[in-house]
Amino acid sequence: MSAKPSKIVLAYSGGLDTSVILKWLQDHYDAEVVTFTADLGQGEELGPAREKAEAAGVKQIYIDDLREEFVRDYCFPMVRANAVYEGLYLLGTSIARPLISKRLVEIAHETGADAVAHGATGKGNDQVRFELGVAALDPDLKCIAPWREWDLNSRTKLIEYAEANGIKVPTDKRGEAPFSVDANLWHTSSEGKLLEDPFEEATEIVYQRTNDPEQAPDTPQYVTISFERGDAVAVDGEALSPAALLTKLNELGRIHGIGRLDLVENRFVGMKSRGIYETPGGEILMLAHRGIEQITLDRGAMHLKDELMPRYAKLVYEGFWFSPEREMLQAAIDHSQRHVSGDVRLKLYKGSARVVGRESASTLYSLAHVTFEEDAVYDQKDAEGFIRLNALRLKLLARRKRMLGEND
Repeated sequence: MSAKPSKIVLAYSGGLDTSVILKWLQDHYDAEVVTFTADLGQGEELGPAREKAEAAGVKQIYIDDLREEFVRDYCFPMVRANAVYEGLYLLGTSIARPLISKRLVEIAHETGADAVAHGATGKGNDQVRFELGVAALDPDLKCIAPWREWDLNSRTKLIEYAEANGIKVPTDKRGEAPFSVDANLWHTSSEGKLLEDPFEEATEIVYQRTNDPEQAPDTPQYVTISFERGDAVAVDGEALSPAALLTKLNELGRIHGIGRLDLVENRFVGMKSRGIYETPGGEILMLAHRGIEQITLDRGAMHLKDELMPRYAKLVYEGFWFSPEREMLQAAIDHSQRHVSGDVRLKLYKGSARVVGRESASTLYSLAHVTFEEDAVYDQKDAEGFIRLNALRLKLLARRKRMLGEND
């Protein structure tokens, strides 16, 4: 491959940063640039992205509605795994990156491009996620990260470059933005500036997807989610596509102020960062999935899944979606979901979602075994031998401690 590619596919939002990147790529590499804008349910009007690309002389413009694929092939597999990073984060930004990377590579193949480019900075996780994804799907494609190459290392320089090249600079982009936002159908993520002091509580201006829980309705709302083989398929009896279902749950979560998270996380590149996340539908869905697993998964399978989950979440967070180890874990997880079907009822109220009911034709819950009333299926005397055998090694350890005079 030549040092300077002749055609580059750019992940393009139409915002100030990627508009500057588009012009910089055209000038610096003297290359034709193809733009790709992904509709992942971020809630923004994408028409202006096309207009800006056309104004910049771009001949091939891709604006793809990927919402169904995003939820079906990326969010839902993650839900089956109950994946949560560092105990709290539902991986909303992380899970979008492999799909964008995949489509970048596909468009490069369709258009004959020999490089792709992204607008992630050199301090964050996204640069890693994009480039690992591209490397896994086409190792021969060059991946360009302008933020690691150019000298536009301040907002002032970025604006000066934009103005010098006839790129419109929105009024709200002059000066430092109070915080940056990444959004998709799964979540919103807000970081930087206003949020950099981890001791200061985020103000309401940061939250875009959820009502203040204190101002949420005073009456709780019940919702029933139906599952088939680990995937949600209906809400309150209404069959919905993956994206439509998540959209429905997002609205319910918004009303009741569900899904807010203030987190200081460990980035893959080594630093800690503070982020404010909103995952209203995702939090409801994750809780519901746990609820249906409670009655349909065997104890051994459930506990093994819980052991695998942190590794799975870490792989997603660090950009290894297309790695063989993630695919191996997914195969095991998906096998466990064969009987994870049924209905879960949740109570939504002032920032919380709680599972309050679950039923399944594949349930392992047996009232005959757990009842406090007289039963004919469980002999309580059997527990005596069970306890004696499990206590044996503990007794032997205790006797050795006594013999050696150990106190702890």
